Amino acid sequence: MTAQPDEAARTDAVHRIPVPPPEGPLTAAGRALLEQHRAWEAVEPLRRAVASREPGSADLLVRAYLDSGSWTAAIEFLAPLVEQGHLEFAGRLGVALAELGDHSRAEQVLRLAVAQRELPAANDLALLLRADGRFAEAVRVLTDAAEAGDPQAPDNLVALHLEAEDLAAAVVAAERYADERRPDALVALADVRAVQGRDAEAESLYRRAGELGAVRAHTAYAAFLVARGDLDGADREYREAERHNEPGWAWTIGRFLLDTGRPEAARWYLEMAVTWGDRAAAEALAELDGEDPADD
Repeated sequence: MTAQPDEAARTDAVHRIPVPPPEGPLTAAGRALLEQHRAWEAVEPLRRAVASREPGSADLLVRAYLDSGSWTAAIEFLAPLVEQGHLEFAGRLGVALAELGDHSRAEQVLRLAVAQRELPAANDLALLLRADGRFAEAVRVLTDAAEAGDPQAPDNLVALHLEAEDLAAAVVAAERYADERRPDALVALADVRAVQGRDAEAESLYRRAGELGAVRAHTAYAAFLVARGDLDGADREYREAERHNEPGWAWTIGRFLLDTGRPEAARWYLEMAVTWGDRAAAEALAELDGEDPADD
């Protein structure tokens, strides 16, 4: 008698999740370079992968352009896609436009992304509005995104209030959204507790956020330790930020090394940050080389 599959097996067969197509060789090569922080080198194999229509290559090529600060190339690639209705690329197009100073078009595209429920784009839109001095609009955008469940919006909202020196509003927002299901909100609450002088609580929150994988937990904790004079602890946390590939880790480590009298050690990190299009790092590197960053 032929054995019959059990109920679990039949259910699995009915509800089986489609297996994605295998990654092509050029896409795999580009991904490996990106994971090694070699975005510039990843561009060419990924461009060839896109031309060969390898699955997943377009997303990785966009990442390579953005990670390497290739804003013009990113716009040239993304703009036609968005115009053709591929709105999943709208947020990243907005980022590239903002980096090149085209704030009007960037705002238009970022609002389109937000309207399509691309919640991460709300954070970039808020940063753009803040840069243009439209603080109240930025707060509204981040509040809406936080209420909709975006994991980074509470952190950015609290940072906005702290930047405006509105501690009361920062406390309200931080306490409202603090939740271990959104680890970055714990970082925001830690920042608030640090400003309030509640150091033990802040330190505990930074550590817990790091355990839960918050995007900037180690960078924020390191800055907290620097402010309290614990440079060894800060050095350790900055290295953890690098290990976890936290946003801007090369610039923050380079700045830390400069500020603690280690300019040559800082150089490698600053040069790395420059390859990612970091303007602050470029200015710091120019000063390190004895140049005036205001000169053309």
